[in-house]
Amino acid sequence: MQSLVSTAWLADHLADADLVIFDATKYLPNEGRDGLTEFRLGHIPGARFFDIDDIADADTDLPHMVPTPGRFARKLSTLGVDNTTTVIFYDQKGLASAARGWWMMGLFGHDRTAVLDGGLPKWRAEGLKTATGAPLVATPADFRPDWRPTRVRGVGDMLANVGSRQELVLDARAAGRFTGAVPEPRAGMRSGHIPGSANLPYTELLAPDQTMLPPDALRARLAAAGVNGSRPVVTSCGSGVTATILTLAMVQAGLPIGAVYDGSWTEWGGRPDTPIAT
Repeated sequence: MQSLVSTAWLADHLADADLVIFDATKYLPNEGRDGLTEFRLGHIPGARFFDIDDIADADTDLPHMVPTPGRFARKLSTLGVDNTTTVIFYDQKGLASAARGWWMMGLFGHDRTAVLDGGLPKWRAEGLKTATGAPLVATPADFRPDWRPTRVRGVGDMLANVGSRQELVLDARAAGRFTGAVPEPRAGMRSGHIPGSANLPYTELLAPDQTMLPPDALRARLAAAGVNGSRPVVTSCGSGVTATILTLAMVQAGLPIGAVYDGSWTEWGGRPDTPIAT
């Protein structure tokens, strides 16, 4: 299926028996808000909450790292998803964290998944119905993952790439964070970027209503950042969330999906042994 769906499409398919809608909102540490709390105040009818901090590796102090296939399968099964389910992700800001859920589903082999273009703000702006309260309890299902390791990178891969430059590292953070002129939102984190990487703030791929730009505009912005098909692309950001917006944009632009550096700047900037450019 397409990687983006419109509010009109979702409104027409709300009653589909094989459809699961997830609110995958994740707020930054400096935003002072909580996704699940905000979900209870208003969400798309029938939606469930996809907690990227819980559907994650429980054995690391890095935030929302990719879990093992077994843990992902258990969590998705509990949330009522099986291998025939159509899964739609949205978030409360428009298009900020929903792509992380979409990318994770693809990482574990499930391609019947998409992101709601414009998210909850566009849904509300169009006067579509919302609901309040806690997520509904799902009927357990049986999800079986098909792990695709080529779609994710670890710190060892990234260190090797600093020397080889075989892959283009595309950083989704704001320009000030990339250059090191602006402090990181996580206290004590070094500032700057991975040597040799390019900067494409994810906000440059979104229209004012937080929908994704058309494919031709995406291709132009990606090309200006050096994405021309000559090298595979690895996306990065602060903690592996908005990097997936760049990944989604590449798919929308008709380019190879590439990979995501899961630890992103939280891992790279938090270690004493990784080189940094400013």
